[in-house]
Amino acid sequence: MSNQYKTDASNPPLVVEGKLADSERMKQQSNYLRGTIKEDLKNGLTGGFEGDNFLLIRFHGMYQQDDRDIRAERAEQKLEPRHAMMLRCRLPGGIISPKQWLDIDKFATEQTLYGSIRITNRQTFQFHGILKGDVKPAHQMLSQVGLDALATANDVNRNVLCTSNPVQSELHQQAYEWAKKISEHLLPRTTAYAEIWLDKEKIVTTDEEPILGETYLPRKFKTTVVIPPLNDVDLHANDMNFVAIADQGQLVGFNVLVGGGLAMTHGDTNTYPRLASEFGFIPLEKTLAIAEAIVTTQRDWGNRTERKNAKTKYTLERVGVDVFKQEVERRSGVTFEPIRPYQFTHRGDQIGWLKGIDNRWHLTLFVENGRLVDLADKPLKTGVAEIAKIHKGDFRLTANQNLIVAGIAEEDKVVIEQIAQAHGLMSPSVTRQRENSMACVSFPTCPLAMAEAERFLPEFTTQIDTIMAAHQVADEHIVLRITGCPNGCGRAMLAEVGLVGKANDRYNLHLGGNRIGTRIPRMYKENITSAEILSILDTLIGRWAVERQSGEGFGDFLIRVDVIKPVMNSAVDFYEVKEAV
Repeated sequence: MSNQYKTDASNPPLVVEGKLADSERMKQQSNYLRGTIKEDLKNGLTGGFEGDNFLLIRFHGMYQQDDRDIRAERAEQKLEPRHAMMLRCRLPGGIISPKQWLDIDKFATEQTLYGSIRITNRQTFQFHGILKGDVKPAHQMLSQVGLDALATANDVNRNVLCTSNPVQSELHQQAYEWAKKISEHLLPRTTAYAEIWLDKEKIVTTDEEPILGETYLPRKFKTTVVIPPLNDVDLHANDMNFVAIADQGQLVGFNVLVGGGLAMTHGDTNTYPRLASEFGFIPLEKTLAIAEAIVTTQRDWGNRTERKNAKTKYTLERVGVDVFKQEVERRSGVTFEPIRPYQFTHRGDQIGWLKGIDNRWHLTLFVENGRLVDLADKPLKTGVAEIAKIHKGDFRLTANQNLIVAGIAEEDKVVIEQIAQAHGLMSPSVTRQRENSMACVSFPTCPLAMAEAERFLPEFTTQIDTIMAAHQVADEHIVLRITGCPNGCGRAMLAEVGLVGKANDRYNLHLGGNRIGTRIPRMYKENITSAEILSILDTLIGRWAVERQSGEGFGDFLIRVDVIKPVMNSAVDFYEVKEAV
């Protein structure tokens, strides 16, 4: 990190001085992400990775976890926690072939503890419960089918999202290609991944990271490509966003928005969610230069002394949006043009059949919590595998944790629908409310979880459905998100109703986001039970049903009638006001 960016005391510091976080030492000493992972793999005395390797494996797409449901029991038995890895694939834009899917399905069945595949809200899939001895085979399986898990976690640019929109086929294809290019351009250059997991020989004698740097980024970095009017990727949850601008159906450039992010820490008002800031429009050929300049500016200016304030959103707040933008222009040699007009009208997936402009059919299957597992009455995972065996198009994983069977010929529609219905992947009983509800993984595998989320969501949604029906709005929906801790994985801070876990059956209730994901909800009540939340929502939904204006969403209604004050600037007023006066 150069000292050329230091400023005098009268200006905001471009580089935060002070003792570096220990993660910076770990990265510096890792030998470009190698650490001693190779040696650790041979250690059969523990089911986990030790020392720095515990964190280094995250750069290789894995988190070490244990089953928290049985942690106390194992401790009583003088056993270490049952360590297992969660492995996350890199899948820009969420597109995967049926052939690839079948190999993934086979591995999940045969070599994971839970036998499930989880579609994430970052358009990829995760294996949960991979024992240490099966970690290397997992990476090798991915490589054999043309995939990898590189840079899907820790302080790098993670899986690049792209609007799933299969209807505007030509425009989507163009945007998707740019999502892939951005992902490839920003990947780590170190060959550590190939050496450790794929047994490749190191060829170069000197490693270089021209974009990410020797110690990589200060914190995780998230990128999207989004096609209006659909904000299905929740762009404001991401550090860098490219909003597709089309002319006569052809992609001509992007509006660039920077500095979104949702994570915060309970009790720490120096942390907060933030919407992304508009920088301007760029033509297509400038995309990679701008992406690189944004990443390197954050690399050099991001806070490396305090990880809780290391994300891009805090860098923008500290140095100012204009200063950051000017530095991006300087580094890229590109001047932003004024923002081109764009508008978002919705962000949920349209479940069911859609026909594209290419006359191909697309079937969006609702997958609650993204969890594909075979249940007694709903063999969901087997159903997707059966579709994969005959499907001639591709699969698209959505940022809402659903699955699109894309590019279906007219003659294949009936048989694919029959398979989906027979395996519980299509059901008329799924309400619009359930389709618009989402949760993070949380217990039992997430080490950060404070309250239930994925396991809690289905029954909680059923109770919300009951309330909606009682107030004659059963055909409506509220964007509902539940996250087991304040780190933001469930994107509750872009919901109309967001629950953020604090303890067993204790949540902070946030209200006042909107349906299109462009407003942060404010905390309405702190540390309350699910029963108290249901009681509050029963009253408020009752009012909404009677007092709403035509087409008015729940979050917009709450703000209009002064139930809650809108968050205008999260860095300033997110914690200031709760209930409206």
